[in-house]
Amino acid sequence: MARTTRVTSDKGLGIGLLFGLLAAGGAVGMLAAPGGLVGAWGFAAAVVAGLILVVAVHLYA
Repeated sequence: MARTTRVTSDKGLGIGLLFGLLAAGGAVGMLAAPGGLVGAWGFAAAVVAGLILVVAVHLYA
């Protein structure tokens, strides 16, 4: 009797953690310089990293 195996990957978890850390870093940048250009770029980085995080987790689920 032949057995079939399923290969799984933790790509979704790893990519999710990576972009979660990037989003947290962007949020820290936003808090470090509120109302300035650095804060705006931190907010943009946090939003984009959060978006990629959600897409990657759903893509590799």
